[in-house]
Amino acid sequence: MPATRREYFMPPPFAEQVTNRESAAVEHSSLLSPDRPSWVVTTLSAVTGGGALWLAIAAVMARRPGPPRLAARDGAVAVVLATATAHVIGRLVRRRRPPAAELPAYQALVHKPTSSSFPSAHTAVAAAFTTAVIARHRRWGTAMTPLALGVAYSRIRTRAHWPTDVTAGAVCGVLIGVAIHKSLRP
Repeated sequence: MPATRREYFMPPPFAEQVTNRESAAVEHSSLLSPDRPSWVVTTLSAVTGGGALWLAIAAVMARRPGPPRLAARDGAVAVVLATATAHVIGRLVRRRRPPAAELPAYQALVHKPTSSSFPSAHTAVAAAFTTAVIARHRRWGTAMTPLALGVAYSRIRTRAHWPTDVTAGAVCGVLIGVAIHKSLRP
């Protein structure tokens, strides 16, 4: 039987130390119970995959002329760039996902990811969209912020990602959102 790509994964010692520390922190966290999360958390994690929800929100925003339409454009471009960037980084920096296959928190996921854990593409897209929108239209962007934060939390809570994966996704997304805002003219 041929070896899968994951069998060749050999993390550097530093990465293994980070993973071990995160594992201990997650195990002892009262906010990250291994029990099944609420339906809100699992639904949020499911509907934000692939960027479809963000693009649907952009479509609603684009129906209004002026700043909301520009914010929708920026947000849509941010979704595409964040998705591509997160997947390229994931191919370069392969990291195992948390060992949670038996936990109810992970079993509640509709889609059980198998790609590299680093960075969280869900979080990168949420942060990129929200940052790009808030930079162009503060009211719409502020309304998206709790949703983006919920996405980040859902990825850790369901054990789909390590906290550093989500942090890296958020940083990547914010940087992309800012770059979009600075490079696209109104």
